[in-house]
Amino acid sequence: MSNLVSTLFKKLEKFLLPKFSQLVSKYSSLGDSIFFETSQFPWAYELEANWKVIRQELDKVMEYTDTLPNFDDISPQQRRIAGDNMWKTYFFYGYGFQSKKNCDRCPETTKLLQTIPGMKLAFFSILAPGKHIPEHRGSLKGVIRYHLALKVPEPRTACRIRICDQIAYWEEGKSLIFDDTFPHEVWNDTNDYRVVLFVDVARPLQFPLSLVNGLLFYLIAISPIVHTAKGNQEKWEEKFEALMR
Repeated sequence: MSNLVSTLFKKLEKFLLPKFSQLVSKYSSLGDSIFFETSQFPWAYELEANWKVIRQELDKVMEYTDTLPNFDDISPQQRRIAGDNMWKTYFFYGYGFQSKKNCDRCPETTKLLQTIPGMKLAFFSILAPGKHIPEHRGSLKGVIRYHLALKVPEPRTACRIRICDQIAYWEEGKSLIFDDTFPHEVWNDTNDYRVVLFVDVARPLQFPLSLVNGLLFYLIAISPIVHTAKGNQEKWEEKFEALMR
């Protein structure tokens, strides 16, 4: 069954996703922008208003930075853009999977995440000093990427993201919202960690494309990619729990 799902997903990724992406600008009120305004996602204001609450929970997590999993420890297909110990993660949700123990350690952050309509993926994204994420692009036009900046070291201009030919900078307590299917890369050319609350949300779409988007989310949720990530996350949780005893 898993081989059948894997084969189906690969075919969909190759043939359906490009055609789906072409239709998104037609069926989405957001159009085909690179960046989006916070006003287009009203729930983001609540996260900004509570960013210091989230930051307090993050600070407790950061006490164990060295033991947190690297991105590719959880999601091996990210090895090309991670592949070292300089991109740490602390997962809350991932396409139907909840890291309950991580959520329990950050209850206020979890409550806020649960208010986000169409939330599909959420984690603390922690970049070590000197980390460069090479250019890459997402394949699913049906999600919008959201960053809430929680820890941005100085000089702020040395911590940046390039999307196509545009450069953006994070500001603590503020949202950065964009379409990750455009080519982008990230730098943390500072001497401290940069951390954002990283969230993927379902892109608002009209029927019938909204139905197709829902089908894609379902296929992702049952895919070997998510199954592997879930297993890796659970293994890390067991090790971390043993360390905490």
